Formats: sequence, C-alpha cells, structure tokens
Amino acid sequence: MATRNLLFSLFCFFLLCLFSGEQQVVEATRGSPFAFKPKKLFVFGDSYADTGNNRKALASSWKFPYGITFPGKPAGRFSDGRVLTDFVAEYFGIKTPIPYRWRKELSGRLKYGVNFAYGGTGVFQTLSPEPNMTVQIDFLEQLLNESVYTKRGLKSAVALVSLAGNDYNTYLFNNGTAACLSNQYASCGQGLPAFIASVVGQLTVNLKRIHDLGVRKVAVTSLQPLGCLPRSTAQFSFQQCNGEENNGVNLHNQLLAQAVNTLNKQTNSTSFFVVDVYNAFWTVINRKNQAHQVSPSFENPLKPCCVGVSAAFSCGSVDEKGVKQYTLCTNPKSTFFWDTFHPTQQGWAAVYSTEALQNSLKQLY
Repeated sequence: MATRNLLFSLFCFFLLCLFSGEQQVVEATRGSPFAFKPKKLFVFGDSYADTGNNRKALASSWKFPYGITFPGKPAGRFSDGRVLTDFVAEYFGIKTPIPYRWRKELSGRLKYGVNFAYGGTGVFQTLSPEPNMTVQIDFLEQLLNESVYTKRGLKSAVALVSLAGNDYNTYLFNNGTAACLSNQYASCGQGLPAFIASVVGQLTVNLKRIHDLGVRKVAVTSLQPLGCLPRSTAQFSFQQCNGEENNGVNLHNQLLAQAVNTLNKQTNSTSFFVVDVYNAFWTVINRKNQAHQVSPSFENPLKPCCVGVSAAFSCGSVDEKGVKQYTLCTNPKSTFFWDTFHPTQQGWAAVYSTEALQNSLKQLY
C-alpha cells in the first residue's frame, strides 16, 4: 500500500512539473556525475603553451635564468616557471602533458596527453624553423595511426590551442612595422586586416581538424593585448600600451569569436570555446589601483623582470666570454612579465585567477 501511494505521489509531481510550464533542468556542473571529465590534454601552438619542445640550440628557454622559479633550472618553458599549459592542466585535474619530443623517454605519461606546442610558431610558417600548427596536428594524427591513441580514447580529451601572435610578428617583419601598425595598409601587401582574416581562417581549419580527429572539446586562446607586451611598451618607458597595435588584436578576437560560433553551429555542438586571455591580461595589467584583490597586483606590470642590456640582446644572452648581456630583477614574483614577450609564473597565476579566464574554462562543463 505504501509503495502504491509513493508511486501515485511521484506521478502527481511529474504532472505538476509537466503542466506548470517550468522545466526542471539538471545542470551538468563541474564535479557532478553528468559533467564531462577530461582525462587527457593535447596542446598546440607556441611559447605561451610550450613546455619543452624547442630545440636547445635554438631557444632561449633552455638558457639560464629561464626556469629559475620552476623547476629551478632551464627546462624549455618561456618563463621563470610554469606557463599557461600547467595552469590549464591543473584546472582540469590532469598532469601537465609531456612535450612531444620526450614522448619515447616518458611514454608512461602519454595517458595524460601530449604537448605539441613549439615556441615561436604560428598557423603559418613564421621566422621560427620549428613545426607550425598544421604539422603539430599531423603529429597527433600520426600517433593515432600508430595506435598510441584511439579515436574513441580522444573523446575524453581536451585540446588547448594557443596563438600568441608570431604570425603577426612575421608579417610585420616582412612588411614594415611602422606602416602596418598605422592606417597605411596599402604598403602592407593585402593589408593587415586581410592578413588577420587569413590567420583566423587557417586557425579555424586547424580547430575543426583537431575536433574531426576525435577530440571532444577544443579551447582556443584569444589574442593577448600585443601592444602591452614589453617589446612594445619599451618605447614608452614601460608606462603605457601601444593602442594602434591593440586595434589589430581586437579585430583578430572579433573574427575568432565569430569563427568559434560558426564551428559550433556547423557541428551542432558546444565543442569549441574561446579562452579569454585578452581580458585576463587586461584585468591584471590594470589591477594596480584596485582594492579587494583576489590575486596579486604588480607595481609596474608593463616592465619585464629579465631584459637584454640593449636591443641586440635578450634575456639569457651572453657574450663570447660568457658574460651575461641582460639584467634580472631581484624577485620574479614582483613582476607580471618575465621577458619582453612572456609572463612570469606569478603573472600566469594572476591571469589564471581572473574571472575572465575562470569563466572561459567553465565552458568545458
């Protein structure tokens, strides 16, 4: 009798929900049994994500003082310590995936994914001789063909795709920086806006290809405010950003957001999402005078910790006698930027803690 009454009560509750016009939705939040729980992380892109792929003979990331905070010596990261990949892996509860170049030596850790990112690269061929993003994706496809991974196994994977501006550095190098950063686009071949569209177009092809290989969720970073990197703010004594440069960044990010929306519509999914690095950087850079801060602020966020003594040198440079040709701040934790392009570990921690980045990562679930 009690069972019959219970069933009748449940039936009445169902009818009430059905006809009340209110949907009862079980939200798949992080940690719930309905949430997507990634088991692997595959990383593609450049120095903001690279954890040791670049050849030692080519990259400053293998020179002292890189890595002095973590792991205590140069290890291929373009920072004094951890980079974006490490923080994203931590968020997803995954161990930092090994660099592709160490896949044979550390084969036991392939179950966590692979980092295919190479510092200095882009979607097209840049000034770096290292593999661009198309070739990096070829590497994943090769691992699938070798049965290191299966397409079914990739359904539990997330891809992080980083594009930090090397394509644009190469374009400006080839076409004349001053003209291309102003409105004089005629002197830049097709023009900077057209080139930005081509970069986002190729990036879109790459995102779709990663998804087609079987990766369930594909996260791509928005472009950080390039005009706020120390290489650009140096001309203003590290006191202000280059607004013209950031105008191009805004166009890139607008086109990228449109491309991601289109990909989700084409695949009838929510597989693709943007990691809002732009607003995360902007929040930290402008945090100096904000009260009640959750994460640290930096007294002069535009000034790097490690910088060459002149334009001919960079962080880690030494002369023929081994004398260092750079200056180093006393405490990397006090600065947002490590060198003229890359954040410190503390800088990445500050970016990671922003509402912009946290809300971006929540799109996974």
